[in-house]
Amino acid sequence: MPDQEQSPAQRHREHVQREALKIGIDEDYISVLVDTFYDRIRSHEVLGPIFADAIGCNWQPHLEKMKQFWSSVARNTGHYSGKPVPAHQKLTQVQQDHFTIWLDLFRQTLADTAPTPQAADYFMERAQRIARSLQMAMFDRPGSFADV
Repeated sequence: MPDQEQSPAQRHREHVQREALKIGIDEDYISVLVDTFYDRIRSHEVLGPIFADAIGCNWQPHLEKMKQFWSSVARNTGHYSGKPVPAHQKLTQVQQDHFTIWLDLFRQTLADTAPTPQAADYFMERAQRIARSLQMAMFDRPGSFADV
């Protein structure tokens, strides 16, 4: 379809996807990132039990959902349509400092797997925004225990 027939949203989506590809971000890399990261999460002494309680033994649906999520975040694919805030607000074991641990593991996974330094920076910037957004939703609410 010629550019003049595309909507501005479609042109933007294609632009984001082209730019992501230039720095090595494709669906194959997203799969590697998610699989590697969640292997590390599962074996982490603090985060592992929290995730195990929330997910149980059947990790495959969660991994697929996370691949869709990161595809949407990093490549603007629109593959994810979930609601992460309510899902995370249900997790009563999560403490604010767990986000720092999560981000450190994510950063290390990017350092070990990212195809380019730009891809690592691109993902890390988004992960930090997501973590902050979830923290605000979980802990910065009136009446939450963070106000005590």
